[in-house]
Amino acid sequence: MDSFYSWEQDTLRLNVLGTPSAKQTKIGKVRGSELKVSVNCAAEKGRATDCMIKFLAKEFKVKTSDIKVVFGQTSIHKQFLIKAPKHLPNIISQDS
Repeated sequence: MDSFYSWEQDTLRLNVLGTPSAKQTKIGKVRGSELKVSVNCAAEKGRATDCMIKFLAKEFKVKTSDIKVVFGQTSIHKQFLIKAPKHLPNIISQDS
């Protein structure tokens, strides 16, 4: 996958480069084949990933249960499946 995301029917597959303990929780720029996402939660026992799921759920206007971690629960390199997102952040809209 060259892009940081792809579609599988109505499910978005999203590759993320996570930054825990950031000043702000936000979506950043694309770095290679990953989207940079920063969260202001500490990287302890997957806590930053849980914060990221909550943040992404708000951004994509889905329930947290609609987001699955494919890999990277305790790594900065992550992949998520987001079922039927109701909203796409500008970074995805611009790239499509």
